[in-house]
Amino acid sequence: MNYRVPQPVPQVILDDVRGAQKMLSGVSRVTAMEGSRYLSSLTGSPVHFKCENLQRTGSFKLRGAYVRIAGLRPEQRAAGVVAASAGNHAQGVALASSLLGVRSTVFMPVGAPLPKVAATQDYGAEVRMHGQVVDETLAAAQEYADRTGAVFIHPFDHRDIIAGQGTVGLEILEQCPEVRTILVGIGGGGLAAGVAVAVKALRPDVRVIGVQAAGAAAYPPSLKVGHPVSIENPITMADGIKVGRPGDIPFKIIGELLDDVRTVSEDALSSALLLCMERAKLVVEPAGCSPVAALLSEPELYGDGPVVAVLSGGNVDPLLLQRILRHGMAAAGRYLSLRLRVTDRPGALAGLLGELSVVDANVLDVSHVRTDPRLGLTEVEVELHLETKGPKHCAEVARALHGAGYKVMS
Repeated sequence: MNYRVPQPVPQVILDDVRGAQKMLSGVSRVTAMEGSRYLSSLTGSPVHFKCENLQRTGSFKLRGAYVRIAGLRPEQRAAGVVAASAGNHAQGVALASSLLGVRSTVFMPVGAPLPKVAATQDYGAEVRMHGQVVDETLAAAQEYADRTGAVFIHPFDHRDIIAGQGTVGLEILEQCPEVRTILVGIGGGGLAAGVAVAVKALRPDVRVIGVQAAGAAAYPPSLKVGHPVSIENPITMADGIKVGRPGDIPFKIIGELLDDVRTVSEDALSSALLLCMERAKLVVEPAGCSPVAALLSEPELYGDGPVVAVLSGGNVDPLLLQRILRHGMAAAGRYLSLRLRVTDRPGALAGLLGELSVVDANVLDVSHVRTDPRLGLTEVEVELHLETKGPKHCAEVARALHGAGYKVMS
C-alpha cells in the first residue's frame, strides 16, 4: 500500500517531543522502570525495563494517538477520525478520541483477537472488521477517510505520532540518566524514531538500537538500499511489529539517528516472554519482548553500561499467550518428548512412570502404539511428553531411563 505522506519528508525535533510531553501531562502515565537481576548478570551491566506494557490501554500507542488527535483543527475534529489496527493503535486511538470528545471509527482485521476488539469498543470506538491482513485493513480505513472526510490517523507515519512516542525517550533519560544503551522494538518505526529524536538530541553518546523479528524485518534491507522497501508475507508471532514496509518519516529518522537494527528469532521472542513472566512478573506481548530477546540472544554486546529495554506493550491474546508459553518452555529445554519400547505386560507402564517419578519429571501426556510392524510380538511403544527443569534435567532423565534398561528411540 502507498502511504500518503507529504514531500519532502517532515522533520521531527526535540521541541516537538517536549511539546508532546506537556500535552500528555495528566493523560499518559510515566511508566515504571524495573531492574532485571537475571539479565544484568547475563550482560555484565545493569538492565532495566521501561514498562510501557503498564501504560493506559496496555501500550505506548496512546501517547502518539493523543498528540495527533489533539492537534487537529476544530473542523477536523468535527469530521471524526478513522484508524486501522490489529490492536494497540486501535485502543490508543479509541481512548484518545474519547478523552478529546472526537468520534472514532477503527477498522480491524477479521482475525483480530476478541479481547482487543472488545477493549477498543469499550474505549468508545466504532469497530468495523475488514480484511485478513493489516494492509487490507489500512486500505479500507483510507477509503473510508476519503469517502467521509474523517481524518486518517496513521499508526506510525506522522510527525505528531512520532513526537508523542518520543516522550518515552525523555522519561528514560529522567529515570535512568546513566543509561548507555536503549533497546526498542521496530515495526513501522514510530516508537524507535521518536525515542531516537529525544535521546540523541540530549545524549548523543547513548546508543539507540532497534530490534525486529527476523521474519518481519523490513528495516535492514531498506537501510541497505537507502529507501523503504516492502517485504512480502512477513511472518512472526509478534503482531505488534509485523509491518511489511517502514514508514517514510520514521525511516528517515532511523537511518540518520539509530546506531543499529538487530533481528531476533521466534525462539528468542518466546523465551523472552517466558522470562518476563517468570522472572519479572510482567505480562508482555511478543513485540514488547523483542528488546529482551535481543539481550538473551547476544548478551555480550551490552556490557558497556546500563541498558534500558522498552517493553512496548502487554496486550496479548490469552490463547496466543498459551501457545507462546509452550513454545518458550520448549525453546528453554523445559519440555522433553521421548519414545520408548517396553514389554507389553501388566505393570510395565507403572514401572516406567515410577522411574520418571524418581528423577522428578512431570508427565504431561502418554500414548501407546501397538500396531507398528517394527514392534516385536511382546513389545509396545510408549510416547511420553514430559515437563522438565531445563536441559540438564532432560539429560538426567535420559540417563536414568537408559540406566533402568529402557531403549529410548528419540
